[in-house]
Amino acid sequence: DLSSQKLGSAGTIREMTFGTTNENMIVVEDCANSKAVTVFVRGGNKMIVDEAKRSLHDAMCVVRNLIVDNRVVYGGAAAEISCSIAVDKEADQVSSIEQYAMRSFARALDAIPMALAENSGLPPIETLSFVKSQQIKQGITSLGVDCMETGINDMKEQFVFDPLISKRQQFLLATQLVKMILKIDDVIVHKNDDQ
Repeated sequence: DLSSQKLGSAGTIREMTFGTTNENMIVVEDCANSKAVTVFVRGGNKMIVDEAKRSLHDAMCVVRNLIVDNRVVYGGAAAEISCSIAVDKEADQVSSIEQYAMRSFARALDAIPMALAENSGLPPIETLSFVKSQQIKQGITSLGVDCMETGINDMKEQFVFDPLISKRQQFLLATQLVKMILKIDDVIVHKNDDQ
């Protein structure tokens, strides 16, 4: 038995025609208590559509991460630069050979803002040196790479943030990978018997 309670209701139901091939789509809008959203993605070719899907997925993952843990760090590689400075400072306090590993870790952290600057069309070494010196001089940990070239390096003013849960996971995975590589005792070289 069909009833209006089982079927539900909608404010508008219409058929839309789009594209050069006059494709049809039925659009149902203004539904009561609807929590579903449909994103319609179109592009010139499959690669563009796939890239748009990946971007939407990444954005939804960021929202999910913020729901799980709403703590954030400053983006624009400000967190990486700040961590690099802190690790370098801590390495100065270590007198053993471990300080070299700590300095290497700090240099590895510096690779992230350099890549961000390079991908933004900025000179990577000069950008990192400038932002790092400003963080040390001013003591402001929110200074990062100004990718949009607004003239403001303060990510707090630009409203550029990264979820803490994502940043922590990136650091953990990178550190675990390095530790795994360092645990390799011997390199086995396969020689061909004919040689």
